[in-house]
Amino acid sequence: MTEDGRTAGFMALPGRTEDRREVFAGALGDVVRVLGLEVAAEPESADGITWVHRARAALREVWREGAVLSDEAFDALLRAAVHDPNPSFNRQFVEPALNAFGHRRVQAALLAYLRTGTDPERAGAARAWYWSALSLRMPLVRAEHPAAADDGADVVMEWYEVALREFVHNEHVDVRRCVLPLLPLRKSSYPPELHDLVDEAVAIARSHPDEYIRHRVEHQVGG
Repeated sequence: MTEDGRTAGFMALPGRTEDRREVFAGALGDVVRVLGLEVAAEPESADGITWVHRARAALREVWREGAVLSDEAFDALLRAAVHDPNPSFNRQFVEPALNAFGHRRVQAALLAYLRTGTDPERAGAARAWYWSALSLRMPLVRAEHPAAADDGADVVMEWYEVALREFVHNEHVDVRRCVLPLLPLRKSSYPPELHDLVDEAVAIARSHPDEYIRHRVEHQVGG
């Protein structure tokens, strides 16, 4: 994925069908509060700088300088990542959580959103999942109570199965748009009992009324 949120060779992921900016602003506010940051609630400036822009800038500075994150911070970061409307900027919440708490905990939290969240949360979890395998490059960001390292390979396999079922059975267009790009569509990626579900997912995607979904699946299955 490029910095502007596009995937090379593919159509850009369409915007969400629901406006969730207020929900994200609340989630971002929780991150700011938990970290003890001071972000002035000034009116929008002439050049379009908003409180959200200022909060994002303050967080970038925190990650550069280093931080010790509590369990409450973990929950706030994952909620902000899931509700962030920008599929590139949500990295700002996923990456520090990965560095402080490890891949397994972050991926397990996103899997929980995919399993039990609202449809917008399921879509957001899929968007955030893209960044969940990043290498750890923030040595100054750590957890208040560090846990043993774990690559979470079993969580990844569980994600694929849940995501496959979600794509087939959940008709919400944002969920399908966001789940599809990172969903393996090769039968070899799944146990035999899920092979028919792979065929069903491909058929749904190829006949879907949404142009992005139809376009994306052809790249994933090779035409």
